[in-house]
Amino acid sequence: MDNELSISASSLQTHSVKGKFSLSGSRKLFFDTHALVCLLEENGFTTQQSEIIVSVLVKILNTNMDVIYKDMVTKVQQEITLQQIMSLIGGVKKDMIILEKSEFSALRAENEDEVTKVRADNKLDFNLEKSRAKELYSVNERKLLEIRTEIVAMHAKQDRALTQTDRKIDTEVAGLKTMMESHKLDNIKYLAGSVFTCLTVALGFYRLWM
Repeated sequence: MDNELSISASSLQTHSVKGKFSLSGSRKLFFDTHALVCLLEENGFTTQQSEIIVSVLVKILNTNMDVIYKDMVTKVQQEITLQQIMSLIGGVKKDMIILEKSEFSALRAENEDEVTKVRADNKLDFNLEKSRAKELYSVNERKLLEIRTEIVAMHAKQDRALTQTDRKIDTEVAGLKTMMESHKLDNIKYLAGSVFTCLTVALGFYRLWM
């Protein structure tokens, strides 16, 4: 134990000449050990005691620094962690872009399917309406043809009726003319008979008077 303290004391004396001492690892701490030893000697400690106290203090500081550095992250580790985080963020962004593209593609495909379906439905409806229009047009054409045929038949019937009426009228007129001629002859005969009768009577009276 005395040998270790002596070695530590001699080491501190060496560092006190330089005015600094090194902690464990790559960490360095500038510390004026000689001034601290002198301060301890002024307060009643011997040189060996002062050097031992400084050595213990250095060990305590070294231990505390080890504990602190274990909980701390170095700049290199921070950069590595930051790169890992950025890489992770980049991967997430890439996955999000791929997901958005896939969702957009799926949505576009769904929209195209809907558009195709709507077009097919519209085309089917249009074809049905076209067929109905053609059928309705054919029905109307048949009805018009039937009406036209009925009108022609009606006109022909009316023409036949008019012809028959004209013939009947002509026949009746001819009969009336014949009847009138017959009555006229009868009247003439009657008048002639009346005249002859009157003449006969007149001649009879004339003969009587003569």
